Amino acid sequence: MANRNTDAKNPLDVLVAGAGYVGLAAAVSLKQARPGLAVAVVDAAPAGVWQKDRRASAIAAAACRMLDQLGVWQEIVGQSQAITEMIVTDSRTADPVRPVFLTFDGEVAPGEPFAHMVANKDLNGALRRRAQKLGIDIIEGVAVASFDGNGAGITVHLADGAAIEARLLVAADGVNSKLRDMAGIKTVKWEYGQSGIVCTVAHERPHNGRAEEHFLPAGPFATLPLKPTEDGTNRSSLVWVERSEDAEKLVSGDDLVFEQELELRFGLKLGEIRVTDKPRAWPLGLTIARAFVAPRVALAGDAAHGIHPIAGQGLNLGFKDVAALAEVVVEADRLGQDIGALDVLERYQQWRRFDTVQMGVTTDVLNRLFSNDIGPLRQLRDIGLGLVERMPRLKEFFIRQASGLSNGTPRLLKGEAI
Repeated sequence: MANRNTDAKNPLDVLVAGAGYVGLAAAVSLKQARPGLAVAVVDAAPAGVWQKDRRASAIAAAACRMLDQLGVWQEIVGQSQAITEMIVTDSRTADPVRPVFLTFDGEVAPGEPFAHMVANKDLNGALRRRAQKLGIDIIEGVAVASFDGNGAGITVHLADGAAIEARLLVAADGVNSKLRDMAGIKTVKWEYGQSGIVCTVAHERPHNGRAEEHFLPAGPFATLPLKPTEDGTNRSSLVWVERSEDAEKLVSGDDLVFEQELELRFGLKLGEIRVTDKPRAWPLGLTIARAFVAPRVALAGDAAHGIHPIAGQGLNLGFKDVAALAEVVVEADRLGQDIGALDVLERYQQWRRFDTVQMGVTTDVLNRLFSNDIGPLRQLRDIGLGLVERMPRLKEFFIRQASGLSNGTPRLLKGEAI
């Protein structure tokens, strides 16, 4: 979808920069709720790159409800894997036994798992097809070069020389957002000295929908269940956090060494294992924008916040942004207000900023608390995990938080139309 029906002669209401899940979901949410809005998406990545993404993401229950409301979940669910159980351990790599300190039943309601694992390309493809059906133009392979406000709107200049007029620009262009910089928005940012290794592992025995998070001294090692392949191969997705120097050596070194280190952490409870794709490593850090909005610009997803994957909430935070922004913009449009006006956008910022900062601080503290091998601290955190295990109401609270169904949830995340 690279049609160019959008230019300065055909002004838009909303231009979304970034055709990842957050950008596409934002465009679909707005267009579905207000068909009269002219919405388009522009993306710097070449056409078809998204189809090469072999990763998978954990989609929380609230985000699943939103995707269902947007008309894409029924297309995705058949290829997804429900997470039916979650266990947490705290040990050293060489420990022969890893005691389970915490277990979670995987349902927020009868028959509704608190999360599903979905292949990234399946999610992106479903959102693209829905956008196409709604008549949303997607311009691929062209970056935003600059933009400037003109009072009643914003002029977005593309790298190929084209200019697009819009009332609102949504920046969903990732954690290293260039649009955030163009808007003059500063960030709070630091690196953890850790990298997340991501790959897919095939194993002999079925996982039965169980996700596991092992807290190891270098960082968490999470195994997330995937739907078996058509030939019945059992699979899991890994998010393996190591010190950055060690991670780079692992992914660029000998395959045999990688598999030996992997086996030490994964274990043999699911039988023999093998890596099915090329492992990749990404540096981890915390990035939070000091503001989520500027005149006629709203940040969403990783452009507004990049957090540690220890709680698996990065993508789901982005979907919360989408749901809140869509609700604010749609209500403003119904009232005849200027959807790009700063006072309208500040409602979105007020809604999302506290929750985002809270999640950023929480993941930062958890990472610092668990990514070490300090004896007294290990004893303290294990006691804490054990106490949570014995308190059903507290466990239920954590499940609802992880599922995205906390207080102040936007309507789309409840499965309600806006």
